[in-house]
Formats: sequence, C-alpha cells, structure tokens
Amino acid sequence: MEPLGPAVLMTTTPNVEGRKIREFLGVVTGEAVLGAHLFKDIFASIVDIVGGRSASYEQELRKARDVAFREVRQEAMLLGGNAVVGVDLDYEVMGHSGGMLMVSVSGTAVVLD
Repeated sequence: MEPLGPAVLMTTTPNVEGRKIREFLGVVTGEAVLGAHLFKDIFASIVDIVGGRSASYEQELRKARDVAFREVRQEAMLLGGNAVVGVDLDYEVMGHSGGMLMVSVSGTAVVLD
C-alpha cells in the first residue's frame, strides 16, 4: 500500500492544542468512489466473509478512505498549509440502485505556528 503522503497534521478538532493557527487557507476535500462491479466481485467471493464481515470489502473501503485522505493532504499542501482541522469523514451511497459508494473527507487547511 502506498504511504498516505507528506506530514500534514490532520485532526477532527477545530484547533490543535498547544499550537496557534496563524492562517486559515480554506476548505479542502478528497473523494473516492467505489463502483457496483466492486460489490459484485466482493460478494461473489463469499468465502471471504467470516462472522458477517468481508475482509475484501473492508480492504477496498480502507483503500478508498486512504485515497480521500491523501487528496486532502495534497490540497492542503498546495495551498501552503501544514495542517487540516475540523476533518470530517463521510460514506454516501450514490445512484438510484445504490450501486456506488463515495468516501469523502473534508476539513479546513491551516498554517500552524
């Protein structure tokens, strides 16, 4: 698995204890979408399911989440930030038949002293 990216501090809190926010740079986002074919492939290999959990499905969700976090870090760096505060992680079902799942991450890029 690819590393998540350069050191950009990310936190769900609105500030970082012991650090002062010198500048707010704006909202940054990252998204990753898992398509319907993924779900068919995963459920076709039902042998992966142990105790009601699918290791393959969880691994794909983890990859999508990592992609979304990586995009947020990169966007923050492009703006000159060294941290992202107020990070929010969401999973949304997309499409009329629920055939796709979107993982989205958002937060505010900042420069910490």
